[in-house]
Amino acid sequence: MNTLTIDIGGTKFSLALFAGEEMVLRETHATDRGGGPEAMLAQIGGVIGVWRQEHRIDRCGIGFGGPVDFGAQHVTLSTHVEGWSGYGLVEEISGLAGAPAVMDNDANVGALGEGIYGAGRGARPLFYMTLSTGIGGGILTEQGLYRGADWYAGEIGHLTVRPGGPECLCGAFGCLERMCCGLWLQRDHGREARELMLDAAFVEKYVVDLSLGLKAAIMILNPARVVIGGGISKAGEALFEPLRRELRRQITAWSRARIDVVPAGLADDSVLYGALALAKETYPE
Repeated sequence: MNTLTIDIGGTKFSLALFAGEEMVLRETHATDRGGGPEAMLAQIGGVIGVWRQEHRIDRCGIGFGGPVDFGAQHVTLSTHVEGWSGYGLVEEISGLAGAPAVMDNDANVGALGEGIYGAGRGARPLFYMTLSTGIGGGILTEQGLYRGADWYAGEIGHLTVRPGGPECLCGAFGCLERMCCGLWLQRDHGREARELMLDAAFVEKYVVDLSLGLKAAIMILNPARVVIGGGISKAGEALFEPLRRELRRQITAWSRARIDVVPAGLADDSVLYGALALAKETYPE
């Protein structure tokens, strides 16, 4: 079967087509934040239209960069791009592709991708964090994704790590996302995250807040492994070595919690592979 997969983020969106488990086509485009869903769907529709001229699409999987009502299969909202609240993205993609579609938030989908095909294989429970324009988390257990009673489990980006800190786009103050995501790093420091990660002194300060958020996930979930994806994770050991060191300093020694924190094995494709797994699970052959 051929599976169309889509990763929608605040900075870029990507599409891939899988024949079985082999990725045969892939495209990435910048997100037009001012254009909202209509502009993005026009671009996505253009890509799908070209691909459908030569390839059949049997099912679709979508990872969306924001809270998703998984039960209703509707976007809840995007804190980074206007116009997505309550949007029926699944219906739109299904119509463009001529095939059934399923959607979850990108962190959950990334957890599936890394847990099945990437750096989290064999590690359960697995906590996956996307560290990019925003910050999100996904929890993968032996039974599958843990989504919570209202589908919002894993939203680590909106844990408060700095009480009384600066206001986040969500309306709270001192959120992990507000302190550590790419959007706010650039606004606060005037440099893109990839440049800031080259500054060792900056990184030593940065990982303090990042560790405060991850410590909460580690102490609550006791995961076998933490996988971090997203653009900022591409800094590699310049980020991960001081991060592990700071986690060891913050986490209570008696807990014996594992500090097995690694970068995503699938790089930019964690969500695309996770969307493949989600579609296969929802619409089996």
